[in-house]
Amino acid sequence: MIEQELERYWKTVVDTIQDGVMIVDDRGTIVSVNRAFESITGFEQNEVVCKSCTMLSCSSCEMARGKQQGHWCVLFRTGQFRMKRCSLMKKGGGYVHIMKNASVLRDTEEKVIGAVETITDLTELIDKDNRIEAYQRQLRSEDSFHGITGNSETMRRMFDIIKNAALSDAPVLILGESGTGKELVAGAIHELGPRKNMPFIKVNCASLNEALLESELFGHVKGAFTGAYKDRKGRFEAAHGGDILLDEIGDLPLSTQVKLLRVLEDQVIERVGDNEPLKIDVRIISATNKNLKALVEEGIFREDLYYRINTIPVMVPPLRERMEDFPMLIDYFFQRAKLKSGKSVNGIGSDAMALMLDYRWPGNIRELKGAVEYAFVSCREGYILPHHLPPAIIQGGKPANIVSYAPANRDEIKKKNLIVVLRQTGRNQSEAARILGVSRVTIWNRIRKYGI
Repeated sequence: MIEQELERYWKTVVDTIQDGVMIVDDRGTIVSVNRAFESITGFEQNEVVCKSCTMLSCSSCEMARGKQQGHWCVLFRTGQFRMKRCSLMKKGGGYVHIMKNASVLRDTEEKVIGAVETITDLTELIDKDNRIEAYQRQLRSEDSFHGITGNSETMRRMFDIIKNAALSDAPVLILGESGTGKELVAGAIHELGPRKNMPFIKVNCASLNEALLESELFGHVKGAFTGAYKDRKGRFEAAHGGDILLDEIGDLPLSTQVKLLRVLEDQVIERVGDNEPLKIDVRIISATNKNLKALVEEGIFREDLYYRINTIPVMVPPLRERMEDFPMLIDYFFQRAKLKSGKSVNGIGSDAMALMLDYRWPGNIRELKGAVEYAFVSCREGYILPHHLPPAIIQGGKPANIVSYAPANRDEIKKKNLIVVLRQTGRNQSEAARILGVSRVTIWNRIRKYGI
């Protein structure tokens, strides 16, 4: 009785399945398909039943027929396919990417009477993979230097310093305001240097108190303090042979500064609670948003340590001093936010873009990234408008007549914005340079490049 009921309702069951189902006889004639198959291929059941499955031009079957003898399809020789990626021709032309599973059907005497195939539509997955690949290509574009986006003259000078610093084993001091990307600079120095295949260890000196910081940096032995139940390696030992980034080094306590100076001079450390020196081979990269010279004058930072870590200084410019890079930075964060959110936002409206261009960005690149992500969360329209931006930008910016921005063609954006600004300034190149945050030479070069 149960078998009879199942046979009676099998069509309802199969039509409920999200994957396409196709049944063929032993000659490859289509016997039945379900609704998901119709949806995926565009063919209705009455258009395919009683016709050869070759009408679908399955890429995997074509290869099988060309290589096998005695079987019109290799499936009838192997007995099954599992997780085979291929494509089927859709109604009206064009192909759909699918994942196919197939198995032969046998009667009670084990004679092959046909086959059943299930197909999973991979269109959305393929589209997402293509988008990700496009974004990855963009990240590897000429405007990116080891994850740092920028093509302005200021940034190109910094990239040259990074390359030279990476080839040296001397200590590097990275200086810049909060949010400018100092950690990315440190990462680039490590990746370009001879230690790139060795550890790259990061420590935030401002995040731990004095006792914990020394243990974190140099390690400790069992019983060194309450809670030290066993010996523990520090970050310097973990970085042996590689690089260590001491972020926010301006917050390092004086007692720890003395120990760090010994590391720099003798390349040895001592674990907390131990007097056994350990030899290490580590290149020190430091970073800070503070004025270390002023801290030296105040007696907060040791002068001898300052000169030891400042062998190769790298200045990271604030965003307001590299506004020439603003379009590509917006494009970078826009594409990332679009991929992350999945929203179909087409670009940034002219008024919103004007507010962002006029804003001073005290939080620099980190603030810009946050602002774009905030706008994506707020946006319900096709374009980001002023009211989608964070309150600080709305209150701190002054709207100007800048063209709409859609992150597709950077040169077109630059050209249009330059035309608008030159029109507003009566072709005063110095004033146009001030408004756009670039040099007068850059304005002159763009005028020639774009034939304005």
